[in-house]
Amino acid sequence: MTQLPPHELSRLEAVAGPDRPLQSLIDRRIAGEPLQYIEGTAAFGPLELDVDPRVLVPRPETEGLFEIASKMMRNPKVIVDLCTGCGALALALKHRFPTASVFATEISEGAVEVAYGNRHKTGLDVYLAVGDLFDPLPAALLGEVDLVVSNPPYVSEADFHTLPRDVQREPKVALVSGPTGLEVIERIGSTVADWLRPGGVVVIEIGEFQGVAASSTFVGIPTVVRQDLAGRDRYVVGVKP
Repeated sequence: MTQLPPHELSRLEAVAGPDRPLQSLIDRRIAGEPLQYIEGTAAFGPLELDVDPRVLVPRPETEGLFEIASKMMRNPKVIVDLCTGCGALALALKHRFPTASVFATEISEGAVEVAYGNRHKTGLDVYLAVGDLFDPLPAALLGEVDLVVSNPPYVSEADFHTLPRDVQREPKVALVSGPTGLEVIERIGSTVADWLRPGGVVVIEIGEFQGVAASSTFVGIPTVVRQDLAGRDRYVVGVKP
């Protein structure tokens, strides 16, 4: 029988019980189900969030985005999180900046349902809306946003089939952008300057081989590419002049 790594086995033992026999949890994991779905939660920054197959599992790379954005801001008044998924970035930033108004959008209705649950769980008041990128945001925010963050889909159709089996079990809409993987990033880059105030910051997560192409899509905003803890290109960071 396939053996699980000791750290995964210990995590499953911690959530097993009379209604969740350990062997059934092991079988689910061996079959390729993400460990966090089986546990039902995932840690992100200062928070413990509920996750299930409707949302992408929050990852350390996105925590790196959260840390970069937090360090670049002092007292932001308006924060926007695009493609919020389970609400991880929006809720963590609201926790970090409690006086900020935080707006989060997501195209998947199922993901927004999970984000609503996490909003209730954490007691953090963020505005959640179903819709495509900036579309659901109040028009009054145009030119008034201090910080835009996003972990958008950035995997290409071809690369999706090379992902680990458990990653392929996560929502494809949250992973795959299109034939190149840059489609959603390009759409954000072409319009984000309209939403930011002068001096406003944008931080976007990208694929490790997308740095040059992704940074070139941002119109009216000088950008730099920053690396994750493994030294791979992972973030486009820009400040509106």
